[in-house]
Amino acid sequence: MSVSTAALDPSVCAPLPVLGQDVTVPLVTGGEVTYAALDYAASAPALQRVWDDVAAYAPYYGSVHRGAGYLSQLSTDLFENSRRTVAEFLGCRPEDQVVFTRSTTDSLNLLAAAIPANCQVFVYETEHHASLLPWRDAQVTYLNAPRTPGQAVETLERALAGRDPYGPALVCVTGASNVTGELWPVRELAAAAHAHGARIVLDAAQLAPHHPVDIAELDVDWVAFSGHKLYAPFGSGVLAGRADWLQAAEPYLAGGGASRKVARRADGGVDVDWHTTAARHEAGSPNVIGVYSIASACKALTEAGFDNLVAREQELVSRVREGLAEVPEVQVLSLFGDDAPRVGVISFVVRGWNSSHFAAALSAEYGIGVRDGLFCAHPLVRTLLGSDPQDPGVCGAPEAEPGERSLNAIRVSFGAGTPDEHIDRFLRAVTELVREGAQWKYRTEDGRCVPDRGEAPQV
Repeated sequence: MSVSTAALDPSVCAPLPVLGQDVTVPLVTGGEVTYAALDYAASAPALQRVWDDVAAYAPYYGSVHRGAGYLSQLSTDLFENSRRTVAEFLGCRPEDQVVFTRSTTDSLNLLAAAIPANCQVFVYETEHHASLLPWRDAQVTYLNAPRTPGQAVETLERALAGRDPYGPALVCVTGASNVTGELWPVRELAAAAHAHGARIVLDAAQLAPHHPVDIAELDVDWVAFSGHKLYAPFGSGVLAGRADWLQAAEPYLAGGGASRKVARRADGGVDVDWHTTAARHEAGSPNVIGVYSIASACKALTEAGFDNLVAREQELVSRVREGLAEVPEVQVLSLFGDDAPRVGVISFVVRGWNSSHFAAALSAEYGIGVRDGLFCAHPLVRTLLGSDPQDPGVCGAPEAEPGERSLNAIRVSFGAGTPDEHIDRFLRAVTELVREGAQWKYRTEDGRCVPDRGEAPQV
């Protein structure tokens, strides 16, 4: 997979309208500033289009797949049409199923519950915990972090060559790293998996919001992603792909909606006939608003011209990387090197700074929201920082005082709704903090670095 901006003009694509563009936040040094949301990799702001679509539907909200009334029928049509919209957005094959879940984590745990007995799972240590941890009932082989895309393919091929050739196998890989933003060679990894009789699932949580994802073109078996990273709030996710393992597995949740027929037996037990469609794994009342918000976001990104959105984002990526390169104290984290294609996710450390302290100062003194920590990818961040990848680490800020080195990092992430001014402010803030230091005193409270409201600012 590659990102190309040839023949594309970023200037023809303005930032998409998102909620919160005019929200102001107080600065510890006095006054207010428009909030710069640069934590898209955690949760992207909702597109205005998505919010408007949901608001227009809300008065017509009804029970899905349950009622004969007009609102129920309308909501059911909306839900199933959203499924078709997502399938089209992902380039699903005719036989693929789209199952709606709560998140990427939920999607991958669903798949983990559906894999056949004695399935061998191969997963890189570089994965987000959502794709690293669900395979607890399988025979798991964890692959070391590769340092080039080619090495990633070679590592997988060697591991697959040594597997049981007669049993089922599954490869799990990210499309874009939630730590470095680097794109992985998904198509080549899929070819390697299939050549050795394995299947492959793509964690597209960080890829789908930034880059077109086509299941048929990439030749992956499943794709998982979350709505909240795709500019769609309300807690919904997607698992899309091959139906056979999903149809053969016990329902992920047992309950109404997953069952076609339930009957008492003479011995007092219950016989259940489960659905073979996506409904098999969608028990309970569906999150129709969350599902509709995903479909709305898919339409908005497509109609805006995804190629132009990619081109503009690559312009922002270049500006951020070039700006950080001008500050010698900043070290940008990377697996594949400076030339690797990437989406708008960049992590770094600053020499002489505790990462939590730096992130707190960006927020309190500049109104910029970033993330600090290990980004739910502990082994990867430990490897990138040169520490022991087996060190357990802690999610969130460590108990380190401001100014002390910490074994975590800072992540800045952006996307289709990011204004140029937010990038400019971020780069200026990084330079000023490194050159001049923070203007305020900070302390550690409940594991986080926060402004010390009882102390005067530093002079």
